[in-house]
Amino acid sequence: MAFHLGEDLCCPTCQDIFKDPVLLLCSHSFCRACLQSWWKGKQIKQCPVCRTVCQWDDPPCNLALKNLCEAFLQSRRASSGSEALCSLHSEKLKLFCLDHKEPACVICRDAKIHTDHQFSPIGEVAQDHREVLQKSLKPLQQKLKVFNEVKVNLHQAAEHIKAQAQQTERNLREQFKKLHQFLEEEEEARLAVLWQEAVQKSQLMKEKMESLSRKMAALSGTVRATEELLRAGDASFLRSYKATVERVQRYPQLDEPQLATGALIDVAKHLGNLTFNIWNKMKDIVTYSPVILDPNSANPELILSEDLTGVRRGKRRSLPENPERFEYWDSVLGSEGFNSGTHSWDVEVGDNKDWEVGVLAESVCRREFVGSTVWSIEFSNGGYRAYSLTNKYTTLTVPEKVKKVRVHLDWDKGKLSFLEPDTNTHMHTFMHTFTEKLCPYLCTRNTQPLKIVPVKVCVSKHGDQDE
Repeated sequence: MAFHLGEDLCCPTCQDIFKDPVLLLCSHSFCRACLQSWWKGKQIKQCPVCRTVCQWDDPPCNLALKNLCEAFLQSRRASSGSEALCSLHSEKLKLFCLDHKEPACVICRDAKIHTDHQFSPIGEVAQDHREVLQKSLKPLQQKLKVFNEVKVNLHQAAEHIKAQAQQTERNLREQFKKLHQFLEEEEEARLAVLWQEAVQKSQLMKEKMESLSRKMAALSGTVRATEELLRAGDASFLRSYKATVERVQRYPQLDEPQLATGALIDVAKHLGNLTFNIWNKMKDIVTYSPVILDPNSANPELILSEDLTGVRRGKRRSLPENPERFEYWDSVLGSEGFNSGTHSWDVEVGDNKDWEVGVLAESVCRREFVGSTVWSIEFSNGGYRAYSLTNKYTTLTVPEKVKKVRVHLDWDKGKLSFLEPDTNTHMHTFMHTFTEKLCPYLCTRNTQPLKIVPVKVCVSKHGDQDE
């Protein structure tokens, strides 16, 4: 029972019996010294176990736990305080044989088995050995602390993966819902046009058939009357001959009935290049962003838009400490880097008063500031400046407030240019021999968003009869 109780009274950080335990709002307790050591150097004070943010700099003492720990330690000391006896002489073991490396009593010291042996008080030897063992234990305790931190982060990462999958599924379904709606509306519109044409041409056929029927009825009457006259007697025939001939000759030469050109359904118009025509029309609802931001690289205080093209500063969130994520920098990178070719993208900075855009080497350290392999321009209270590792900060003269920034990278020529796209105003150009992959880079310390400007989607048709 005492063994299990001892485990329950161990600090999750140092794995030893609580010393001056403090209680957090999340109900987890830690040694005061362990907690302060954990928080040292961290901007946000979080529970080492569940990562709940703590609003207290000096959490209150867990008095009940402290009393329980002290009682447990006192009980353990009392149980270990009864000195062991020598198995040979039933005397207290007050000495330690340095030659045999074992406890001994005063009678053992004078026994033949310990002749010429050296002895020390058992308390002194025990204390020396405790100090040696304590030194050996410290690296293990530190390693256990690191393992505990990793375990907490792994658990947090597993929960974050689940949350990411659920959120991504919701976004996917929403996007496909919009596409399905577009296709359904397009289907209904095209069917409506088809049936409108069918009704119009069917009505035209009906009218032509009715007109033809009337002409056929009149013609049939004339034919029957003429045939009857031909069968009449000579006198009757001659009396009616003149009028009948005039009646027959009044009818013009009738053309053979034929279908007019375009009388049938224009099937080719409805089905020809159907998928292409739908795709071409779909460009009105489809946007393309030349840069997609990587949420796994975003600083915990940055919030990305659902389409991963915008970023703003917000309330710090509890996120896994994955290698890609920026901790020191208020930054986020593009999801794809470039190690060749020419690339260009526009960033809408709007009314943001503290921003930085450019490119950053993919291999840069993201957990702390150790110098930055970055080429960028920024805007803050100090105005517009350009930054590179070699030239540091260079003040820029910009005539008007910039609302958009175009970043143009020619990796092969080692040229990185910045300009204002609406006025085509050149802001700055870096010349450098690039040797590693560069990623689009956005940094902001303002709640106003920065946004990658989508480019217009164009559908073109190419053909070559020789191919």
